[in-house]
Amino acid sequence: MSRSPQVYGKTVDEHTRCVHYATELDIIAIRFACCDRYYPCHLCHSETTDHPAQQWPREKWDQAAILCGLCWTQLTIDTYRGTDACPECAAAFNPRCAAHSSFYFKG
Repeated sequence: MSRSPQVYGKTVDEHTRCVHYATELDIIAIRFACCDRYYPCHLCHSETTDHPAQQWPREKWDQAAILCGLCWTQLTIDTYRGTDACPECAAAFNPRCAAHSSFYFKG
């Protein structure tokens, strides 16, 4: 299984869980629009970069910006927002992530 792209921040395991979010369902990383790097969460980004996070504008939700930490498939934002599991490996995503979507996506 390929481990590409690189995930930055305070990850705690090979499924992109981090020190802030580490439940069984916390298996995605988000490519941040500001720096084009994957991080497990907004807190990892803010603690390890020297710039503020930028949200993905709605017109760019067709970009691959979500990484499944189980199979490492990259998903578009539209695909991710329209499902509760990875379309490739069927791993369940944390539905509570929707509470933080405004940190990542404008819209």
